Amino acid sequence: MNAYLKRTPASRRIWEEARKNLPAGSSRTSVFYPPYPSYASGALGDRITDVDGNERIDYCFNFTSLILGHRHPAVMKAVTDQLERGAAFGAPTELELSHADKIRKRMPSAENVRFTVTGTEACMLAIRLARAYTDRTKIAKFEGGYHGSSDATSVSVHPDLNEIAGQDFAPLPETAGLSPEVVANTVVLPFNDSDAVYSIIRRNREKLACIIVEPVMRGIPPAPGFLQSIRELASDSHIVLIFDEVITGFRISPGGAQEKYHVRPDLTTMGKVIGGGFPIGAVGGSEDIMSLTAFENIEFPSCKGPKVPHAGTFNAHPISLAAGIATLKELNDANRDRLDKAGQSMRVGLKKALSEKRINAQVTGVGSLFDLHFAEHEITDYRTSLTADHVLKRCLDLDLLNRGVFLPPIHFSCTSAATTEDDINRTLENVSATLNLLLPLIKERRPRLLSR
Repeated sequence: MNAYLKRTPASRRIWEEARKNLPAGSSRTSVFYPPYPSYASGALGDRITDVDGNERIDYCFNFTSLILGHRHPAVMKAVTDQLERGAAFGAPTELELSHADKIRKRMPSAENVRFTVTGTEACMLAIRLARAYTDRTKIAKFEGGYHGSSDATSVSVHPDLNEIAGQDFAPLPETAGLSPEVVANTVVLPFNDSDAVYSIIRRNREKLACIIVEPVMRGIPPAPGFLQSIRELASDSHIVLIFDEVITGFRISPGGAQEKYHVRPDLTTMGKVIGGGFPIGAVGGSEDIMSLTAFENIEFPSCKGPKVPHAGTFNAHPISLAAGIATLKELNDANRDRLDKAGQSMRVGLKKALSEKRINAQVTGVGSLFDLHFAEHEITDYRTSLTADHVLKRCLDLDLLNRGVFLPPIHFSCTSAATTEDDINRTLENVSATLNLLLPLIKERRPRLLSR
């Protein structure tokens, strides 16, 4: 802690001033960590620099959105060129067609595409479409699953272990301000437990409009056959299956998690990667569901609006579209192979570092995603992730910040196409040094983590 305070006086000064106008000093809950966050001043490639001049190897990349790394030349040029033509017009652009076509070619389930500003809004629209299509009200989501900050999905996202111990997945409000009806209309499911999911869905299937799931939840891969079982169950019960691929879309395979795990959802929500670092979201899906957003009659002058209207001043924003198109163009086999190999190297290297220190902790992830959990047993879902010692993880993250490595707070990490082998090796050396420093604390807090 003292080392961090000494390294970041400018960040502390900005944070204290920011708190006068911004609760917690920022508009993003996810970027705060105690004692205060390090305020960014710039970034390039796989490096991020704070206002105190500290340069760090980045494994956050704005929470997985910068798959090519910071300030990729092709993305910067596309954005600059578009800015010279105009930022926004109040009219559609050809960029919208071009980007949707690139998505469709990579993700066949996205027969039609609709752009939003964020992943949150994409999930909101997908759920509304499912309700309109099925004429049902309830939705099913997975405990610990995050689908943005809308009311409909702000249920059982981060429930405390004391709240859920001994109970069978009752829906719990994530935040104050939710109406009781929102919570009552949400069915909560356990990730990677096909039998329990089957039982819960069968009890509620007549009222369920959709099942929404992150195919890789919190960086935890699905068990073999798990996603296939959800697909079969949703089809049998005429429930819309929504894959939230805001993180996994075009990251863990060219066609996202649905390609990697060979499951075709009815609707897919996207974001992050498809905006190249700029705000964007999208819903893609079957034509019969997506057509609910289309005008029913386009004859002049008796044009009739869609069953599910969907407007937004910044939907399909030209700057985000230009950046996203450039990103998908650059996301070739070589770049994809580079970022996946980097993710694999991090997972293997973390396991090796833990083994050398005789620490029985867990490493999760797939493709370019990775995470470390100070837990004795395998992490397979949200509840098992709660068995990890989060104080130890915070200490690891903070010490690595002091050593020039940035792992995102309260989130799994990722590599990018800009992540280098040298930086991975340097990172793993620093992880080893940090684990040495943490050994006395591990012995004090979780002695069972240490092999004898």
